[in-house]
Amino acid sequence: MRVFKLIIISIVSLLMIIMIISFFIPSHISISRAVQVHTSKMKVMEQLIDPAKWKNWYPDIDSAKFIYSNDGTVKGLLLNERKQQFIIISQIKADGVTAEYRLPNKKISTGWLITPSIDANSVTVQWYMDFRLNWYPWEKFSSVVFERVYNPQLEKGLNNLKALLEK
Repeated sequence: MRVFKLIIISIVSLLMIIMIISFFIPSHISISRAVQVHTSKMKVMEQLIDPAKWKNWYPDIDSAKFIYSNDGTVKGLLLNERKQQFIIISQIKADGVTAEYRLPNKKISTGWLITPSIDANSVTVQWYMDFRLNWYPWEKFSSVVFERVYNPQLEKGLNNLKALLEK
């Protein structure tokens, strides 16, 4: 009985420590990458506002299907039909585009900001992702690997966009 009691107390203590540590991990995580592109802001915006053109530079979406709005324009891409994962443009602003990854149980905000560079013939394009996490310890601890998982995709996409626009 003493061993069983010790095991239960140890497990509860360990779970409490894990829970307390998870409270120190922020609930809002942002990752971003930026690249300087030697072209005009208008040419960058042409690529960003039209999801049909994303296939030219967005990484790993060669087989993605288009999602159409009521007026027949392309508003996003279906990334994985079986898993119900897609990305949809939510807002187009003068300095960038905001989109949303929609997963079955989560929405991840993403977007591109365009800022003029010191050089008059170039702009800086920043691709960002914002994650809103619940208080669950497993969700907070999983956020530690977000940067390692998503940064290669962001860099590859920005480098593809840069190569496309600087031809």
